[in-house]
Amino acid sequence: MASRARRVVGVCTGAFILASAGCLDGRRVTTHWRWGEALASAHPGITVDPEPIFVHDDGVWTSAGITAGLDLTLALVEADHGHALALAVARELVMFLRRPGGQKQFSPHLAAQTSLSTRLADLVPWMSENLHRPLRVETLAARVGLSPRQFARAFRAETGTTPARLLERLRVEAARRMLEAEGSSLAAVAALCGFGADETMRRAFLRQVGVPPGDYRNRFRAERRLSQPESQRAFIERSLHA
Repeated sequence: MASRARRVVGVCTGAFILASAGCLDGRRVTTHWRWGEALASAHPGITVDPEPIFVHDDGVWTSAGITAGLDLTLALVEADHGHALALAVARELVMFLRRPGGQKQFSPHLAAQTSLSTRLADLVPWMSENLHRPLRVETLAARVGLSPRQFARAFRAETGTTPARLLERLRVEAARRMLEAEGSSLAAVAALCGFGADETMRRAFLRQVGVPPGDYRNRFRAERRLSQPESQRAFIERSLHA
C-alpha cells in the first residue's frame, strides 16, 4: 500500500513498522529518543536523526513521539490546506502554535536536567524561576554549596558547557514564549528575562535563534492575524481605534 500512497506516516515507534516493511530504506527519519539507537542498529540502511520532533523525507513522515505526532499532523494540514487553517486547527486543539519539525526533542531546560547530577539538576528549575535576577556564578555556586571555581568546573564537566551559556539559552527560551504572547514590549521582555537591555537580548537571539527578537515577535503576530476570521479581526481593529 505504501508504494501506491501519496505519503506514509510513522508516529513514535511506528517507525519500526515502516522500517520492517522497507518503507524507510535510504531515508532520514526520527523516532522517540529512547529508541533511536535500536532503530539504527536494526536497520543500518536508515539514517536515524534523534533530535527533531518530526522529519519529512520525500513523502515519508516520522515523528519523535505521540505528542510530536500532533505537530506532524498539523504540518500535513498546512501542506494540504495552508498555514491559516493549520493555525486554526492548532487553536481548536488548544495548541498555542505548531512547532517546526526542526525543533529539538529536548528543550534547554530538559537537556540540562538530563545531563546534570541530582545536586546540580535541582538548580536548573530554580534558575528558570529567577531569570530576572543577575544569577552570577557566585550566586549559583552558593545555591549548591560549592565554591565558584568548584561549581564552574563541575558544571562544565557534566554538561560540556558553561553556566553562562546555559543561562543564556534559558533566557532566550523564556523570552520566546513571552514574545509569542500578546502585549509584551521588547523592553519588558528583556527586563523580565534578565537580559538587562534590549541590545543584550538582541545579540542572544541572533546567536540562539538566528533572527532579532523584534522579527521573531512580528512573525507570530502575522500568523495570529492570518488565523483569525475576518469578522473577529474587524472587531479587534474597531476596538483598538474606539
